[in-house]
Amino acid sequence: MDTDQQSQQTQAGSEFEREPVPKSALLGFKSFIGMYAGEHCAGTELMLGPLFVAAGVSAFDLIMGLLLGNALAVLSWMFLCAPIATRSRLTLYYQLEKICGRKLVTLYNLANGVMFCFLAGAMVTVSATAIGVWFDFKMPGLNDLYPNSIGWVLAVAVAGGLIAIVAAYGYQTVSKFANVAAPWMVLVFLAFGFVGLRQFIQTTGTEINSIGDLWELASTKIWTGRAPQEGQVKFTFWHVLFFAWFCNMAMHVGMSDLSVFRFAKKSWYGVASGAGMYVGHFMAWISASILYAYQLYLDPADIDVLPGPLAYRAAGIAGLLCVIIAGWTTANPTIYRAGLAFQAILPKSSRFKVTLITGLVATIAGMFPAIAMKLLGFVALYGLVLMPMGAVIFVDFWLIRKFGLQSSYAELSGKTFNWAAGMAWFVTLATAWLLVKYAGIQIFFVSLPGWFVAAVLYIVLSKFYQKKIRPA
Repeated sequence: MDTDQQSQQTQAGSEFEREPVPKSALLGFKSFIGMYAGEHCAGTELMLGPLFVAAGVSAFDLIMGLLLGNALAVLSWMFLCAPIATRSRLTLYYQLEKICGRKLVTLYNLANGVMFCFLAGAMVTVSATAIGVWFDFKMPGLNDLYPNSIGWVLAVAVAGGLIAIVAAYGYQTVSKFANVAAPWMVLVFLAFGFVGLRQFIQTTGTEINSIGDLWELASTKIWTGRAPQEGQVKFTFWHVLFFAWFCNMAMHVGMSDLSVFRFAKKSWYGVASGAGMYVGHFMAWISASILYAYQLYLDPADIDVLPGPLAYRAAGIAGLLCVIIAGWTTANPTIYRAGLAFQAILPKSSRFKVTLITGLVATIAGMFPAIAMKLLGFVALYGLVLMPMGAVIFVDFWLIRKFGLQSSYAELSGKTFNWAAGMAWFVTLATAWLLVKYAGIQIFFVSLPGWFVAAVLYIVLSKFYQKKIRPA
């Protein structure tokens, strides 16, 4: 057996957790198109779309907010995340370890992994609502916090277990799974939108002879701009724009997708995120919100947001299959990312086993519907928590040497806790909390200024910290 064959066999089971991805393991553009389309045109869209309606958004605010917000998200992947990923080709966690030191990055990885587990749990929740239609057990309502039936617990356990197994086999398996499922799911989500519109037209007796007629239906029956449901925040154009931009903040601005784009041959592959944004976070959100608006039109008291029943009413068995598989394609890369975070804490442990355990934690989280039912707020929170370290990575990679300072300072100095990075993270989060708690600024709007606060703090604190402690 020659050296190349040995290398290929070694790489076949490797995710390169603590080394740059070699050229032989790089992936083409198609892999990222499939992965982003599959991950972001997914079961959670049937949660998020309805929550926009529950938040009382108007038609203009929704459409324009999504168009611009998703464009900003794609640009963030293209110009913040992907260029660093294709130059360093390291996971987020190993790159942070070189900057922050082992102890600080362990704390960050724990927070990162836990947040991703909860997010994946919400995706498992979505898949379980489709199983609930088949087996007709009691499912949670919009304001439920805890599991409310044995059937619900068992359904979440089955869905979560299967998702964890796929994620444990690594990124290439996740990517292949998404590529197979994504094209079919996109068509089903598109069908949801057309079916929902047809139901509205038939039930209301509306005649659609022009774009103006369609807009009239949308603005008076679907996205009416009226008061939100009890317990929901009223959404405006700015809420939609910032939510669309920052709902994946942890992945682009927060740099989590360094772990994904390190496999990309070129940095411009970041544009592949547009497949997820405009198919998933535009078309799929709109389609799902139409289905929920129709549910409210039929019965204003029926405010429960359950993707399974919504999909079944629109597309029957195909809709249920879409919800189940779409939950998989979203939860798979999320559990994969969480597994990498936990594996970075215990580098000698098996990534496969760690990912399986991570999937178990996500499954338990999925049994509690509170996360999924409050998904708008939770997504904003998890992006905010992980965002400051994205600013630290950006500054450390591109800017810090321009100030006469060392990049990858922990690696060079042998320090296990870079206090400049740690304080930038802690102070930014504390500032955001104070703004939300005492200044009355909603959580959707504190992340953008927070990024600049973290970046400036890291530079200023590094000037002081590195001045006191120079690497040998």
